[in-house]
Amino acid sequence: MSAEPFSSLEAQPEHSHTTELVAGYLAAFAIFASVISLAWHPIRLLGPAMLLALISAGMTGRGRRLPFVAVMTVAVCFFLAMTISVVTGRALW
Repeated sequence: MSAEPFSSLEAQPEHSHTTELVAGYLAAFAIFASVISLAWHPIRLLGPAMLLALISAGMTGRGRRLPFVAVMTVAVCFFLAMTISVVTGRALW
């Protein structure tokens, strides 16, 4: 008996380069939208930004930094945008 694998197929990478590239662009756009939301209509921008950040995090595997940074940035900007809106009396929409 041999310890050779039954299949001659090599292991495929978990995620392709294209998936990583698209997830990076989504994460970058989410970061950009969340930072802009500090100055202009937080609810309009933070909802889609959080959705994009979570999609980008779901597209990549564990250990990827940019989607993680995008999710954390959107969360911090959400807190800051709501605080700024309450203190200054600006409209959320």
